[in-house]
Amino acid sequence: MEDGKVIVEKPQIFVERTLAIIKPDAVSRANEIEEIILRSGFTLLQKRRVHLTPEQASDFYAEHYGKMFFPSLVAFMSSGPIVVYSLGREHAIQHWRKLIGPTKPKTAKDVQPDCIRALYGTDDTRNAVHGSDTFTSAEREIRFMFPEATIEPIPAGQFAKDYLSRNVNPVLLKGLTELCKNKPEDPITWLADWLLGNNPNKPNVDEPLTPKV
Repeated sequence: MEDGKVIVEKPQIFVERTLAIIKPDAVSRANEIEEIILRSGFTLLQKRRVHLTPEQASDFYAEHYGKMFFPSLVAFMSSGPIVVYSLGREHAIQHWRKLIGPTKPKTAKDVQPDCIRALYGTDDTRNAVHGSDTFTSAEREIRFMFPEATIEPIPAGQFAKDYLSRNVNPVLLKGLTELCKNKPEDPITWLADWLLGNNPNKPNVDEPLTPKV
């Protein structure tokens, strides 16, 4: 409180992540679906094409264990390749769930004919795509499909600028200072090598391998 007034700070805006899967029945249309994803304002943070084993599919859908449809779901999801994405944007989970539409393609065609499941789904199991339904699910599913991924909020807008000013600019300034001192023949390559060697974060590179179980 200040002078009897409530001071409301500007909320931090972060890019949210969600997991998207193009299921075996729609893999042949993956390029079309990816175009829809990009046109809808999502960023492709990670992408991978995999063929799950029945054990991996069972682990991924463990929350449905014991339900009548579980065996057929596992059999279907391990029947062929899938394409998985880690997608980013503000309110990514909500926007992706809206874009893919209702679980049942028949319902989707009636109430949301332009959604992905209405366009590419055929039945309750072969409904073209999967989307995480909660933040907790998204975190677990992204870690499952991308075991080396770091699930952290991505700052955007002014907060991204603040992050760069606080964490990136000092390192870059130091590198440029060293560049001026050394005066290498190939300054761009020299600076790139220097930044790699002095990166305080040492990021891990996620290779497109079969998911770990």
